[in-house]
Amino acid sequence: MSYADLILPEFNQEMANTRKVLELVPDDKFDWSAGHGMQTIGWNANHLSEIPGWVEGTLTMPSWDINPPDGPKYESPTAKTRQQVLETFDKNVAAAQRAIAAVKDEDLDQVWSLLYGGNVVFSIPRRDVIRSFVINHTIHHRAHLLVYLRLNDIQTPGMYSPSNG
Repeated sequence: MSYADLILPEFNQEMANTRKVLELVPDDKFDWSAGHGMQTIGWNANHLSEIPGWVEGTLTMPSWDINPPDGPKYESPTAKTRQQVLETFDKNVAAAQRAIAAVKDEDLDQVWSLLYGGNVVFSIPRRDVIRSFVINHTIHHRAHLLVYLRLNDIQTPGMYSPSNG
């Protein structure tokens, strides 16, 4: 069984669950935060829209410098509406699905590195990047967003079973 056959069902399930949550983000709550120093609903929604966009580069490039010494710093999206977030998310999920389907299994053990200013932040095999840096990272920020929505009295769906609120 190929890597794509193994990981795509999990990836697709987590992206579908994430989209269900993003569909609930009200445009008038993008600036809401649970407290001082905490990210906003809008920041979390934008971050969730960008994470699947990291898959293609992870599977095709040896590294990614998010603040290269000789180039512009990576900028996260700053959408101001749910529709814009969903458009970015859908585009990035589709590109990720294509990249996962196209990757050769023999390329997955190659080490990939995240860099900041030319310095290595971490290095792990590509197959592990998809699970930790993409899927687990998505689940982590989706949980934040679910709490934020509940704190705003927005009914949230269950992710793996029916919701209690």
